[in-house]
Amino acid sequence: MRRLLFTGLTVLLATSIGHADQRLDIVIYGATGKVGSHVMLEALQRGHRVTAVSRDPTRVEMQHSNLSVVKGDLLDKTSVGAIVTDKDVVILSVRGVIGDSGTPESALQIIAAEMLVDVLFPLGDNAPRLIHVGGSGTLEVEPGVLFAETLPTILLPKALEIEILGQILALEFYRKVDDVNWTYITPPKNLTNGPRTGLFRIGGDQVLEDSRGKTRVSRADFAVALIDEAEQAAHPRQRISVAY
Repeated sequence: MRRLLFTGLTVLLATSIGHADQRLDIVIYGATGKVGSHVMLEALQRGHRVTAVSRDPTRVEMQHSNLSVVKGDLLDKTSVGAIVTDKDVVILSVRGVIGDSGTPESALQIIAAEMLVDVLFPLGDNAPRLIHVGGSGTLEVEPGVLFAETLPTILLPKALEIEILGQILALEFYRKVDDVNWTYITPPKNLTNGPRTGLFRIGGDQVLEDSRGKTRVSRADFAVALIDEAEQAAHPRQRISVAY
């Protein structure tokens, strides 16, 4: 992979597929989702071994010699422990609301984050790294102002509002965790079905905009950035963002 400096920002240009020095054992929660399916494909194309976890394994239609599909439940500590032990990386790319309390704490994103940290901590140095696919609502549109705070919540479906707030809680939770190796990777406001180019920028807490003021990236390129992070472990215990 080549690293180019462009207008003061780091641009990653992927020059090939399958460039990892070491094959990883990767667990993906949410492998049937729009982001998770791209991440699964990217990991497999690079030669990694992937365990796709679903409460309904029949939903995973892809077949590959390096792909295992298992039944699992993020709300079951025993199930999670059995699946993630002895793996290298766990990727969490999930959505949903548990129960009908209507509170941000019922978002699956924060519940799953707490569950995985609870399972990984006792594993110590043998614990896999955790990569959490975050939400764009956690990004700052200006210093101290989150994108989530600018949304007209009266027009948002209640479940979506809870998920957005749940992602904020998840990031706040991770930032207090110093005994598990996590990375919170955030897509921009607009995820597209565009092609895999391997060209994108890595940022931090602020929204990344292109020269036209747009903030976007294809799901395929977001998957490139995520698997790059899985391979390189370049941002331990940090939040990073990805956009063109």
